[in-house]
Amino acid sequence: MPKSQLISQRDGSHILLNNDQPFYIKGAGIEFAELKSFAEAGGNTFRTWRVDNGSRDVVELLDEAQRLGLSVCMGLELARERHGFDYSNPGAVQAQNEAIMQDVERLKNHPALFMWGLGNELNLRAKNPKVWDAVEQLAKQIKAADPHHLVTTMLAGIDAPTISAIKHRAPSLDLLSFQIYGEIDQLPEILKEVDYQGPYQVTEWGPTGHWESPETAWKRPFEPSSHDKAQDISRRYNEIILRDKANCLGSYIFLWGQKQERTPTWYGLFLETGERTEAVDVLQHAWTGHWPEHCAPKIEALTLNTLSAPSSVIITPGDTAVAQVDFSARENNTSISWVIREEVERSLESDGGDHEPTPATIASCVSSQDLQYQFSIPTPGEYRLFCQVDTPNNTSAVANIPFLVASAESITSTSNSTVQKSLS
Repeated sequence: MPKSQLISQRDGSHILLNNDQPFYIKGAGIEFAELKSFAEAGGNTFRTWRVDNGSRDVVELLDEAQRLGLSVCMGLELARERHGFDYSNPGAVQAQNEAIMQDVERLKNHPALFMWGLGNELNLRAKNPKVWDAVEQLAKQIKAADPHHLVTTMLAGIDAPTISAIKHRAPSLDLLSFQIYGEIDQLPEILKEVDYQGPYQVTEWGPTGHWESPETAWKRPFEPSSHDKAQDISRRYNEIILRDKANCLGSYIFLWGQKQERTPTWYGLFLETGERTEAVDVLQHAWTGHWPEHCAPKIEALTLNTLSAPSSVIITPGDTAVAQVDFSARENNTSISWVIREEVERSLESDGGDHEPTPATIASCVSSQDLQYQFSIPTPGEYRLFCQVDTPNNTSAVANIPFLVASAESITSTSNSTVQKSLS
């Protein structure tokens, strides 16, 4: 018999019961990353976005989760209206449901299965309310075939029309799942405004999103450093997520791994080559009460021609620019890497977390001990300078700053009250 999940109410609060025992979700979104580090940090359940991620067999993933004492909120990928799917087409909806139910039947008895997640951000730029009719139909089918696991859907943000539509069209969902980044600081007020008092989990959260961040004069977002992100994550977990003891069942940080989305470092708690950042440290402390033996370093300041974010830095083609970093680390044997990348071509920028190509590297300086880095770029364009501080214990700190290489004529036309010119 598979483990059974349900949501109970005690003293006015919603309690998630996992096999009759109270269970608080200490989770992360994991697709391609290894699971051992997550379990060692104190995580207890992770979510996926789909059954077939093209990289790893799902049963193998569930088996490893079971060995590590983890459970899985299994994503069931539903087509999105913004990608062209028509939820007014009964035949297409039926075919999708049949394919989903094959996966449900195949996986429903696995002991590591925790919950079903129907789709990801189906409400993002969607106009057809029949999407929730399809979700309701599928939720009923799943619950009939598998009464032991809860069913939810993951929403982009929180808005009253979506909450109302789901309430009336998809009442079979057991709880809602919200995905919210910088706005999580206003989560209590938002829930009150939309009049949602039911159980929920936060299935994506973390640093402030690129769409919410300050921008350069040429509309490129400033990314917080790994230290600033860790501070935000710690504060948001302790002051927002944990504080809602009545309705919040827990959360899944985004992302236990690495991905390219505006930059290669914005959302991943790990770097492309596997190094752990400070955000993992603060989550481990929040989940277990203990810091890791080797904590990640912290970049405290990054400047380019003496300017730092959110200043708009402009450099003349061919002129020498000087970057400087200040950091702290417990280990003495640290190394510093510098990389300059082109910005993502605007036509290739991802929408709603879709695939985005990693921009090309223009120049780099690896494993330096120098706190300064000098460079020149002859070709006008939009670029971003990345600084990475590494320790021998596979931990790193990262920060970056966008800059524009432009001729004097372009600088004159681009400059306005928000631009601080930087000419060496």
